[in-house]
Amino acid sequence: MDFVILVLKRFFAKTEEQANKIMLDVHKKGAGIAGVFTLEIAEMKVMQSNQLARQNQHPLKTVLEAE
Repeated sequence: MDFVILVLKRFFAKTEEQANKIMLDVHKKGAGIAGVFTLEIAEMKVMQSNQLARQNQHPLKTVLEAE
């Protein structure tokens, strides 16, 4: 849970409160919305998040979905 909050704050500029709410959605529903971005920005954020998760051997996986 702490790792998800870290990712949301670092790559998605979420406050502690916003990150906690999204983290709880991920925990309870299996998914949460980190934000809406242009395609290029979204791709970069997904890549950075997934790379950090792999480096830390964390099962977090972020995905990009069209609006």
